[in-house]
Amino acid sequence: MPIINRVADLADEITAWRRDFHENPELLFDVHRTAGIVAEKLKEFGCDEVVTGLGQTGVVAVIKGRKSASGKVIGLRADMDALPIEEASGVAYTSKVPGKMHACGHDGHTAMLLGAAKYLAETRNFDGTAIMIFQPAEEGGGGGDAMVKDGLMTRFGIQEVYGMHNMPGIPLGTFAVRTGPSMAAADRFIIDIEGKGGHGAMPHLCIDPVPAAFAIGQAMQTIVSRNVDPIECAVISITSVHAGEAFNVIPQTLRMLGTVRTFKPEVQDLVEQRMKETAEGIARAMGCTAKVDYLRGYPVTFNHEAQTRFAANVAKAIVGEDKVETNTPPLMGAEDFSYMLNERPGCYIFVGNGDTAACHHPAYDFDDRAIPAGTSYWAKLVETAMPA
Repeated sequence: MPIINRVADLADEITAWRRDFHENPELLFDVHRTAGIVAEKLKEFGCDEVVTGLGQTGVVAVIKGRKSASGKVIGLRADMDALPIEEASGVAYTSKVPGKMHACGHDGHTAMLLGAAKYLAETRNFDGTAIMIFQPAEEGGGGGDAMVKDGLMTRFGIQEVYGMHNMPGIPLGTFAVRTGPSMAAADRFIIDIEGKGGHGAMPHLCIDPVPAAFAIGQAMQTIVSRNVDPIECAVISITSVHAGEAFNVIPQTLRMLGTVRTFKPEVQDLVEQRMKETAEGIARAMGCTAKVDYLRGYPVTFNHEAQTRFAANVAKAIVGEDKVETNTPPLMGAEDFSYMLNERPGCYIFVGNGDTAACHHPAYDFDDRAIPAGTSYWAKLVETAMPA
């Protein structure tokens, strides 16, 4: 069961869709052009039902197989949004929108799922129902959560759900997956420190929040190295520090922003507790006050055992057993497909993008040579899970 012949025939057409999406990137929920094209094509393909506006701008298509005796319903999900990055890839189809680009391959994900939808609507060689899910706002907007809250799973009767993402550094024509935690929970924090501002030449008359911030930043790293079990994983990264505007003024306030990544709820709870205790305690010792706002974000992306084993076997049937890694290391990145996996059993798999720039890099570009393998995976997943 190698690359599907019909999918290979569609590769140039799918590539053209992908490059059009790449030239016209849209952010978060504001994916009206992309969603409109997706919905139009799904209707052209003859899908049984096309629903728009789910989770604000999500699109869902229903494709029924030749038979419906199994009663099985499987969801396949692709994300549509881009990133606020100025493109530097140098490709001929570079972004036409200043400050926006498809730097994570969602253009490829959308195009591959569209290709699978066209194939499945043509052939319908399965017994059950395939639900094609095109989601907005993966890049920080929680579009997956929005679609779930809008009734995605119950409205369409989805029983299992599957997602896929390209992965730079993994060879083209290969897949990688793992059972259990695949990607981390992603939380955000804001630390506001307040002292007493004044003249930079008279620090003894002030309470400087800057040294307090330095001390808090250093101490935060001991939470991972001295509080979290060494066998567990956690990341605390302070990514923004802002205070004052002038050379000769000690600021009254300082704000730090950052992210926390964890795999287990108990580690997540520990980190949140210790961050608050550390920041407040150090600030107090230095004559300041500190307020920590800890904001829970995307949950852990957790692959269910039976569905992961099944997905890996489908991938092996397409590219060969030796080209599917079934114990790929977990990533500290995050994915809002996690909200869907919290609702239904399923699996999130990676397809190789070859030796390209990393995702979220200005020089990144989805490799169109990954399209036949990725599209065939979607199609064969449906046909194998629900054989006619």
